[in-house]
Amino acid sequence: MDYEKTLCDLVSIDTTVPPGRNYSQAIDFLEPIFKKTGCITTKVIIPPEHAEGREGRMALICHRREPGKPRLIFYGHVDVVPAEGWDAFIPRVAEGRLFGRGSADMKGSIVSLLMALENLQNRRLKYDISIAITTDEELSQPDQLRYLTSFLNPVKGSRVFSLDSNFGFVSVAGLGALQMEIKVQGRSVHSGLSHLGVNAIEQAVPILNALLGLKTKILQKRSLVPVHPDTRLDFMEPRLNINMIHGGLKVNIVPDECTISIDRRLIPEENLEDAEKEIIETLAAVRGVDWEVNKMMTIPTIPPCDDPIVNELAAVIKKVTGSDGRFGEMGSGDLGPIVHREWNATDFGLGVIRTENNIHGKEEFVYLKDIEDLSTIISDFLMV
Repeated sequence: MDYEKTLCDLVSIDTTVPPGRNYSQAIDFLEPIFKKTGCITTKVIIPPEHAEGREGRMALICHRREPGKPRLIFYGHVDVVPAEGWDAFIPRVAEGRLFGRGSADMKGSIVSLLMALENLQNRRLKYDISIAITTDEELSQPDQLRYLTSFLNPVKGSRVFSLDSNFGFVSVAGLGALQMEIKVQGRSVHSGLSHLGVNAIEQAVPILNALLGLKTKILQKRSLVPVHPDTRLDFMEPRLNINMIHGGLKVNIVPDECTISIDRRLIPEENLEDAEKEIIETLAAVRGVDWEVNKMMTIPTIPPCDDPIVNELAAVIKKVTGSDGRFGEMGSGDLGPIVHREWNATDFGLGVIRTENNIHGKEEFVYLKDIEDLSTIISDFLMV
């Protein structure tokens, strides 16, 4: 396999979500390549009612079955976040790096898996393997994962290997998430008669100040789960970020509405109920402001994975790269809660993401050596 060309071809397919472009093209590109590695493949069209009403959602399910062997499910996704201000879907290779949206997060890892399976095409495997290449991970996909369960069975007691992860160590934990949209209400009038109205943007200021006060309190918390030194942190930390604010129609109109969107990330020692209560109590303490929670999305926290398979994978990483580790990641996803709470399984991760790869930013790139090393790690990990 010419893996550089394969990755360039995959990156050049614009699979941005929202809205969810060219999913079928990406899946159709990958399916014959997985077949050539010896996999049995199925393209699954996901009904809108199992994708939060969204159409055009799908997945590629592949199997290399070894009946009687321990069950292992690889997970990945082809969707990418939006990109502006650079030629994100015209991949280029320079100085051992491949630039393009999704190169590190996480199409590069999918290519590493394909290389490993190609290398193991005529060999017996240590595990009974299935693969799920999904869509909408960068948006929301819990209902899609539930729908795919029947195509991946048996899932109970399985191990789930997430390729949507960092390189060089085993990811054993992630952050929980609580995203909330807070709408502040006002009353719209002509700007010259502002004394007759209520300025929603100005009303939002004490809400913002209260949230910033809560942020200071939240940032004092620490987890017992270490993180990789590249993050410049020692242990996992919680977060509260005010990431979006929108209000106003025109400069001479007093705005009647202002929307604030916050992103709260939880360390494994926290829980969603307490985090939500903390935010609501903070908002309620602001007097004289008409506000309501308009939308909310949650991802539960998951305890660190302590399955013995983590040590097996860490040993292979050290053999290939010379170093290893078991760390928490400062990210979140829908996969963990489904795996733990509904599949009664365990999950861990290893991919090609490094802190400096600038995923979700301009000029995202992946190191070609990392793709090659991940392929070797997966091959060694799967060999009998």
